[in-house]
Amino acid sequence: MFLDPHTFPFVAALEAHWSAIRDECLALPADSYDPWVQREMYGEGWSVYGLHAFGTPIPAALERCPRTAAALAAIPHLTTAGFSRLAPGAHIQPHKGWVTTVYRAHLGLVVPDACALRVGTETRAWREGETLVFDDTTEHEAWNRAATSRTVLLFDFARPGCEHLAQDEPPPEVRAMIEARGGRERP
Repeated sequence: MFLDPHTFPFVAALEAHWSAIRDECLALPADSYDPWVQREMYGEGWSVYGLHAFGTPIPAALERCPRTAAALAAIPHLTTAGFSRLAPGAHIQPHKGWVTTVYRAHLGLVVPDACALRVGTETRAWREGETLVFDDTTEHEAWNRAATSRTVLLFDFARPGCEHLAQDEPPPEVRAMIEARGGRERP
């Protein structure tokens, strides 16, 4: 299910800085992104540039994006954040997330036509400078049918009432990625 993003006070400030966040994202070298590890969900075409990994900041990545880092610092109980890029023709298959203590948000940064996110029975298109908030444990899928990449700032934050609960344990392949990196961005 989608939620009204403006019920979360930090969203307006985040959206006010979207163009600076987009500019930092676009300044990153293309090879800074890594394929998301759960390949069974998408095959090819989904890559991420991590900024926060399950409660742990990635200092080198945040230093490369200081305005994005400042905007993320204003999000209460942030757990995960990064730039998420979906290549032309990519389709993240229907799936459910495992983290029951957070909501997921996408701030549209580069959004061509023919890209959308389905959560439950509702489908919405991303819009540059606007935030979608949804329950990641509801079945969802995303696609990019455009000729250019779609990029969003993806982030998770604690659901109201879950701020002090322990985070859910990620699947083994995600845990292995986190441990291999030691919570750090690659050089």
